[in-house]
Amino acid sequence: MRRLIPLLLLLLSLFPLQGALAQVPGLPGGSAPAAEAEAAAPAEAGIDELIRILENDAARAELLARLRASAGEVAAPPAEDETLPQFDLTLAGDLAEYTRSIAEGASSAAQSIVEAGGEIAQSLAGRTAADNAQIRQVALGVLMVGAALFASFFVLRLGSGAIQHAIARRAAGRSWVGRSVAVLMSTLVDLAAVLLAWGIGYLVALLLVGGTPGRMGINQTLLLNAFLIVETVKVGVRAVFQPRDGALRILPISDTSANYWVFWFGRIISLLGYAMMFVSPILAAYVSIGASQAVEVLAMVTAVIIAILIVLQNKLAVRGFLTRRAAAGKHDVLSQSAAIVGRYWHIIAIAYLIALLLVWLANPETALPFMLGATVQSLVAILVGSLVVSFISRFVSGGIRLPDDVRDRLPLLESRLHAFVPRVMQVVRTIVVVSVVIAIAQAWGLIDFIAWIGTEGGQRVAGSLVSAGLIILVGIAVYLAMSSWVEYKLNPNYGTVPTAREKTLLSLLRNAVTIALVVLVTMLALAQIGVNIAPLLAGAGVLGLAIGFGAQKFVQDIITGAFIQLENVMNEGDVVEAGGRSGVVEKLTIRSVSIRSLDGTLHLIPFSSVDLVSNMMKGFSFHVAEIRVAYREDIDEVKEAMFEAFELMKDTEHAPFILGDLEWHGVTAFGDSAVMVRARIKTLPGKHWGAGRTYNEFVKRVFDKRGIEIPFPHVTLYMGEGKSGEAPPLHLAGKPVIAPPEDGASGPDGTPAPEPARG
Repeated sequence: MRRLIPLLLLLLSLFPLQGALAQVPGLPGGSAPAAEAEAAAPAEAGIDELIRILENDAARAELLARLRASAGEVAAPPAEDETLPQFDLTLAGDLAEYTRSIAEGASSAAQSIVEAGGEIAQSLAGRTAADNAQIRQVALGVLMVGAALFASFFVLRLGSGAIQHAIARRAAGRSWVGRSVAVLMSTLVDLAAVLLAWGIGYLVALLLVGGTPGRMGINQTLLLNAFLIVETVKVGVRAVFQPRDGALRILPISDTSANYWVFWFGRIISLLGYAMMFVSPILAAYVSIGASQAVEVLAMVTAVIIAILIVLQNKLAVRGFLTRRAAAGKHDVLSQSAAIVGRYWHIIAIAYLIALLLVWLANPETALPFMLGATVQSLVAILVGSLVVSFISRFVSGGIRLPDDVRDRLPLLESRLHAFVPRVMQVVRTIVVVSVVIAIAQAWGLIDFIAWIGTEGGQRVAGSLVSAGLIILVGIAVYLAMSSWVEYKLNPNYGTVPTAREKTLLSLLRNAVTIALVVLVTMLALAQIGVNIAPLLAGAGVLGLAIGFGAQKFVQDIITGAFIQLENVMNEGDVVEAGGRSGVVEKLTIRSVSIRSLDGTLHLIPFSSVDLVSNMMKGFSFHVAEIRVAYREDIDEVKEAMFEAFELMKDTEHAPFILGDLEWHGVTAFGDSAVMVRARIKTLPGKHWGAGRTYNEFVKRVFDKRGIEIPFPHVTLYMGEGKSGEAPPLHLAGKPVIAPPEDGASGPDGTPAPEPARG
């Protein structure tokens, strides 16, 4: 700019065009009163001379040579800046220059506002009757076009609103795809109303307002173009918030909030759009440049003040929305970042609005477009990131519903996906947040991520991260596939019923593959991001050797467990006794066994402490029935009764588990008060406990029916016997106990003698 301005001044000094540019009709800042028509003649001559020089090659070359020769003279700094120190291109110097430009721009804008009133009054006072008549004609034409434009738009909005309501009713209750299509159709209908109203305004301007049919003034064109741009932007705002139809609304806000934001956004857009694209050019053409600048400054300041008031009104609401995830106890990157922004968002927004105003005042040609472009890009990045995060949150909260046949085959797959998917989605949310931050920094020129990613180093880093992420995803997929296959093989409802051995080996396979997969994926991911894994592998070998020497018990556990698995001594579901504990084997690893005892206690027993394993469910089982009967009972009758009880048991649910007939072992022992008889029933492995309980029940019933006594422990008191065969008397409580008479004899009082007492 410093070189361009002196060159233009030199060019204007060579040719007398200064007055011509100010007197061309229709250009901003100039007018063409009749009294000044004579001043246009030198200007026309200067223009013709310039055209002649530019068309002639020799003259144009001479002009360029003179301009190059004068470039050194005009490139010097202005005289008023000669006393200022010349700063290098440092941050402090740039900041000082930028601050000074802002202050000068703000001062110039304030001065233009103050002077605008005087210029307007002076301009109006200097108008002639012809000028006033021309202004009235222009104003009448603008009013006619505006009336036709906005009246037709009002009617068309009523019709488009009815169509949009019908679209919303049909889209209610549909999926997000159907709702997205409905939103697009509703937006197109709204945009069609704007375009039709714009077309009607153009027809009115061409056919009715202009002096010549088919011709229209520049003022009507300014109004129509401003209307088209402003209303198109407002269509986009209505498409996002959908104030009329909540069924089409993407954002999770109420109808009141949607109408609130559409109202204020529409007012700000209309204020800035019509002021900048219609009112300001009109004032520049018919009043003065100062008046035009004053209107632009007032419109911008008013819009900033309205925006600041809106920020302050919604300070608490937006803060609550941004901090709700952190308040709910979530500590991920998205929640913590949103909470930090929520506490200070209003300060950031107000500072941004003030900075936007100052930048516009200082350098509206370059700084303002850059700032507006960066703002739009930032908003688009935030909007896209919010939509992606919202979709991920809804996907996670909605859960994963597998088909019924898949759920029957793999009952644990859905719960496993519910455990993995939220973690993966949390990583994806973090990546989205980082991407949004990078996009915002790129938009504002803080970093040049696109240029960096195009370099060899950037491509290498990005490729490494993507490769590491893909390896981790493939590892997760392999783990899910392997676990699902093991789960399918262990599912008794499909295929063959897995044996205890298959359950044990499949569980061990799943554990071993999981460990190997974690180690492999970790090593490959580290290798992709540039970590040299060779020292890690060597260090892991040395560390494993050191652990082997230091943890001999652990090594003994693993070796003993490996041999136990190879010898197939026990499997999951077996009832065993190991390490002094007995119960059901619930879990087997290469190092330990978990046994659930009868009272529900879970015992974790390392294999190094297992000297003996007693498996009660290997091949087959026996129920050993050892029953005591009284000495007076007939053994043949007892045997017959026990076989009868076995036959009765064959009609119960235990019959399929019995592998043979009752094995009679006979009398095995003589006890103090009973004779011990024994029999045995062969059953399937682990079925002897239930069969034995049922058999004991039937034995009791048959013995009660036959009168076979199952004695409880008792003692028979025997007093001895004399040589004559008579027992000596037993004295109790000082009275002799009369010995029992012979069979058939009577007692002292003639009553039958009682039976001898049994202890």
